Amino acid sequence: MTGSVAALGVGLSVLGAGLGIGKIGGSAVEGIARQPEATAKIQTAMIIAAALIEGAALFGIVASAFLAK
Repeated sequence: MTGSVAALGVGLSVLGAGLGIGKIGGSAVEGIARQPEATAKIQTAMIIAAALIEGAALFGIVASAFLAK
């Protein structure tokens, strides 16, 4: 039972991170297409936001693994 709860928590964390990073990537590509001169600023903001989302997803994975025990 606890293994399935941990698996559900991990799956939801990874799904949320994937959706968030996909949204960021799509928005960055759209922004770069509209303003190519702002590419460096957009890429920097995109990488920082993606890293924060990855950190939150990792926290969710670890928390669900510990809470399931």
